[in-house]
Amino acid sequence: MSKQVNKTTATPQNEGKFALGRENYKLLLIGFGIIVLGFILMAGGGSKDPNVFSEDIFSFRRITLAPIVVLFGFAFEIYAIMKRPKK
Repeated sequence: MSKQVNKTTATPQNEGKFALGRENYKLLLIGFGIIVLGFILMAGGGSKDPNVFSEDIFSFRRITLAPIVVLFGFAFEIYAIMKRPKK
């Protein structure tokens, strides 16, 4: 009878270590800030009077710029996760 080894348990040398490096976490925070900025750019454009239609909702900032900024933020997040930490 052979003993089965559980490889999912933490070994003493890996215990307390994070999956990513310090630089990766900084890049993740920057990416999160870019995404939040994109959603802030998307906000607004409504009319003060609900019976009046406002054309401001179709501005370049809300229709084109903000989604591009959000997508760039998500791409930056993927880069931040995939980047190998320096040793």
